[in-house]
Amino acid sequence: MMTTDIKPILEGMRPLSRLDHPREMIRQFTPNWFAATMGTGILALALPQMPGIGASLKPVGEVMWFFNIGLFTLFTALYTARWILFGHEARRIFGHNTVSMFIGTIPMGLATIINGCLAFGIARFGEGIVPVATVLWWIDAAMAVSCGVLIPYFMFTRHQHSLDGMTAVWLLPVVAAEVTAASGGLLAPHLAQGSAQFGMLVTSYILWAYSVPVAFSILALLILRMALHKLPHEGMAASSWLALGPIGTGALGMLVLGGDAPAIMAGHGLADVGTVAQGIGTIAGLLLWGFGLWWLALASLITWRYWRAGIPFNLGWWGYTFPLGVFTVATFRLGTTLNLAFFGIVGTALTLALALMWIVVAAKTLIGGWRGNLFVSPCIAATN
Repeated sequence: MMTTDIKPILEGMRPLSRLDHPREMIRQFTPNWFAATMGTGILALALPQMPGIGASLKPVGEVMWFFNIGLFTLFTALYTARWILFGHEARRIFGHNTVSMFIGTIPMGLATIINGCLAFGIARFGEGIVPVATVLWWIDAAMAVSCGVLIPYFMFTRHQHSLDGMTAVWLLPVVAAEVTAASGGLLAPHLAQGSAQFGMLVTSYILWAYSVPVAFSILALLILRMALHKLPHEGMAASSWLALGPIGTGALGMLVLGGDAPAIMAGHGLADVGTVAQGIGTIAGLLLWGFGLWWLALASLITWRYWRAGIPFNLGWWGYTFPLGVFTVATFRLGTTLNLAFFGIVGTALTLALALMWIVVAAKTLIGGWRGNLFVSPCIAATN
């Protein structure tokens, strides 16, 4: 009798017990999983920037960076395997209204690894890692540009959308380019002076403009949608935070690119332009941070409303991490740019909140991944 009672418990502890077969992990794998690399990567980058204790936390950030590389490699292998083994089903993603948006998480996850090459890799492996980061950055830029235009094209030609069904996931393929732009601003100073450095700076500004105006247009529609049709269903609760992503990344991009501009542009006879770009970057970063503060407060109130009612866990919960993280990093950058301790204090509080949320979401993801219930591909389920 005891053996019979224990058997269901032991079955539940078996890896992938919720799947019909282990190969379903590959068949059901979707880009949504790459959101975990975004959240993990941004926390790794934020920890060393905390005033006073950042140096002590840098080893923790480095461990998380290595862990994130492992995650990204694993997810890339699984998604590649899906295309090889189940390509006829994998391609259905381009016709799915929601899952297709998460293709944008792939270049954004890679961008956090590239940034980690600078924050941790140079000290660990030397300047030789910079060329590796540069190659990865150009690959990342190509992916960001591609998903930034192809997914909207599919929205206009294949998908069935409506205003009342709209959520902030529309932002994901578009925002990837500005994440790459901010990454380029961090990488450019590490390149040898010359055309490569100047080219990356110019390209990063173009990527910023390629993304931010479109993202802010979507934000305007999102506000209208919520005013007319109220909040989305509880399964999309975390999407309220996604809007903070383009705001925080837009601010960070302006700050880092503006910081690069004087020295790089002066080397190409554009010293005056570089000085203006630096001023614009500082003011734009500050203004966008203020806008982000409003959305942070709004998202917090919305989240409190959802959590009081109870919401089911899904991979969308990673949406609580990266947007908050990039806003946090922008906060730290404002503090160093303006030499104001206030932003360091706010950034520290945000980092602590980010770390807490990462622990909660990572634990739930680990449990769901072990059981297998998080491996669900809606584009397959819709046709079964």
